Amino acid sequence: MQAILILAHTAPDHVIKLSKLLRKRFEVYIHFDKKAELSQEHLNQMEKLGIHCFQEIVVNWGGWSIGRAAELLMREAMKNPEITHIHVISGQDWPTENIDKLYDFYENNDNLYIQCFRAKDIKKSGQPVILWQKYYYNFDKVNRRTTFGKIYHRVIMLLQAIARVDKFKKYDMNLEVYHGPNWMDLPRDSVEYLLDYFDNHPNVQKVFKTGFCPDEFWVQTILYNSSFKERMVQDVHRHMIWERRFNSYPAILNEGDFNEINDGDYHFCRKTVPGISDKLIEMLNSANENQM
Repeated sequence: MQAILILAHTAPDHVIKLSKLLRKRFEVYIHFDKKAELSQEHLNQMEKLGIHCFQEIVVNWGGWSIGRAAELLMREAMKNPEITHIHVISGQDWPTENIDKLYDFYENNDNLYIQCFRAKDIKKSGQPVILWQKYYYNFDKVNRRTTFGKIYHRVIMLLQAIARVDKFKKYDMNLEVYHGPNWMDLPRDSVEYLLDYFDNHPNVQKVFKTGFCPDEFWVQTILYNSSFKERMVQDVHRHMIWERRFNSYPAILNEGDFNEINDGDYHFCRKTVPGISDKLIEMLNSANENQM
């Protein structure tokens, strides 16, 4: 039995439609941002479908809250001893592969499909991303996407650079830090190791829980610094377009992206949004049904 873990922030009708499709083969666990508006009818629909739904955490971009939501879903999935794999997706993903073929690809497959890049080697927006965990941030309290939040981010980085702040030394964390997207496919033994390591290393928790975008670091860092790195495949089979479109980055997908998606080796695509991606979803569903 495999589980899909969905991190959702909005559009519950869309997420339920996605979950209904996935429930044909997978157990589905969803965490909705506590700010999302869920009606009793939404809750009733998910209960009827056998979906494990949670809405416990106020999720803020850039803060630990995203990692915390993923951690919660991992722990819930691991309570079921029959779960052999987990797949972490967003509420704006859509499968690009026939559900049965998707499930079968991972069955009896002990590889970890996760992208890990050494943080020391990466810069984003001109910043070495290693500093995002070396310094302190509190974007669960300050909105990073506001003008104030952007200024705040620059100022606290400058002040901490002057003060020579180093959380790695303070908390005695000797792990090489790795970075990558938080969309991944992991076998059970690696998830159990990840959660056990996190539980037993409060110093590592302190580093990531006070970092910037730690959801893109904590899993990669813990697993790459273990024997599991030998089983890692740096292909997460996700289709994303890293450009701004429909006032969104990454781009919101539409029917014009179908051929590229259909011709590629993908299992999910992101982002799909109601009203823009409806025709694309219809085309993907039709193509996937024809694979049977």
